[in-house]
Amino acid sequence: MLSSAAREALDEILGRDDPSILGLVLSGSAARGMETERSDVDVFVVRAESTGRETRRSTAIDEIPDSLVELEDVSPYGSAGWWGRWSYAYAEVLRDDTGGWVNFAYRSLKSDRDGRPFESRLDAVESVPWLMDVVFTLAGRVRPYNKYLPWELREHPLAVPEWSAEAFLPEVERMLTGDPAALRRTFAVVDREVRAWDAAHGTTVCGDDMDSWGDELAIFSPV
Repeated sequence: MLSSAAREALDEILGRDDPSILGLVLSGSAARGMETERSDVDVFVVRAESTGRETRRSTAIDEIPDSLVELEDVSPYGSAGWWGRWSYAYAEVLRDDTGGWVNFAYRSLKSDRDGRPFESRLDAVESVPWLMDVVFTLAGRVRPYNKYLPWELREHPLAVPEWSAEAFLPEVERMLTGDPAALRRTFAVVDREVRAWDAAHGTTVCGDDMDSWGDELAIFSPV
């Protein structure tokens, strides 16, 4: 159980209007239900690139900078920093900005609506990596390399039926062709799952991010 000071510190980080923050991950004893009154509360603040910032420590929380580049380029066993890989195992993702995927899917649908099929396909293709980050983050898992995506979905299935290997891989194929219906179906699943994640974690941060699009989300409605 987090102390009130730690909870306030987490809420402050979660509420920051900082577009460079891609995600927050609660690690250490607090993420695994093993904390004591003397435990440190470790939170990784993930940005797109390394900022060179050092860990910010307080009596309530340790704010540890990390980068998406470093997370995607996993240190091999025995190299410098390899021991830190387990910090993310069984950790709790506190924030993942879904806006990147929504942005590119939205742009793709706008171009499709305006009769620009080439531009629509480009944005649909660019949306897929962002979608993978969202799908695996919501599951509390690290996104696999593209090479291993089919294997991981088959051998370690996700709980969401629409994201099973049998359902999701063909849907991704359709999105890669710029299929507007596939983008709209996927949006409905993402919207449902981020709100379910919010409900399970006692927050509204992901749903609020979706709702901030306002009337623009009408473009995702089935035609």
